[in-house]
Amino acid sequence: TWKWVVGPMFLYLCERLVRFWRSQQKVVITKVVIHPFKTIELQMMKKGFKMEVGQYIFVKCPAVSKLEWHPFTLTSAPEEDYFSIHVRIVGDWTEGLFNACGCDKQEFQEAWKLPKIAVDGPFGTASEDVFSYETVMLVGAGIGVTPFASVLKSVWYKYCHDATNLKLKKIYFYWLCRDTHAFEWFADLLQSLETQMQERNNAEFLSYNIYLTGWDESQATHFVVHHEEEKDVITGLKQKTLYGRPNWENEFKTIARQHPGSRIGVFLCGPEALADTLNKQSISNSEADPRGVHFIFNKENF
Repeated sequence: TWKWVVGPMFLYLCERLVRFWRSQQKVVITKVVIHPFKTIELQMMKKGFKMEVGQYIFVKCPAVSKLEWHPFTLTSAPEEDYFSIHVRIVGDWTEGLFNACGCDKQEFQEAWKLPKIAVDGPFGTASEDVFSYETVMLVGAGIGVTPFASVLKSVWYKYCHDATNLKLKKIYFYWLCRDTHAFEWFADLLQSLETQMQERNNAEFLSYNIYLTGWDESQATHFVVHHEEEKDVITGLKQKTLYGRPNWENEFKTIARQHPGSRIGVFLCGPEALADTLNKQSISNSEADPRGVHFIFNKENF
């Protein structure tokens, strides 16, 4: 038995030593941004830190807990000179981090008063393959939208600097949210992309649909009367917010008609039930002919 146990135990101990060494490297918090509805953004720097789109890190704050590590998706792009995470305050640990960063105080917080942070990672996810396709469908559910913040930022940087060598030509983005609480910080990013793409006369590069799934008809009716206004009254975007859940069969068939003979990447960050639905639609809408349209499904679950 010991022959079978020693090998895996040795590899495990090596992995723990590497993680311990990485966690001891100095991390500097360069900026703390407070977003609406108790969401904070931590912008950090670490020597030798290299990331790809959609990756995640483990974060420890000894001032809150000396043992707890928590995973967070990176919301910055590889082209930026810092890396960032967005933290929604929903429990004891996140509440402790919120207070440790001085976000509960009204006065300006000095940099030297910010808590020490340990970071382990980054670690890879399926979202890294987004640049391998000419056409992609990005589907985020609730806070599952965070990896796509990194993707959309990186796409825009690449598009601005060298659009001719960018393989990705079309993005279909879907965001499913139960309420309006998560809209604020991500809507700012979409607004920026929307404006810049219109200035470059390429508004068709990004097609996005925002679905508010947690509202009933009486709540939605109040905002439908504003449908003719130039911008949506909830998000401030030109694209109007939709109510209910998307008809995935129609969405897949429409995209298949518009991109015949293409390999289309489908990327999800969301619950398992939605993953099953998108996986079935990807299979049923892919053609048997190798020259036909094919949907390639990739997922991250939480």
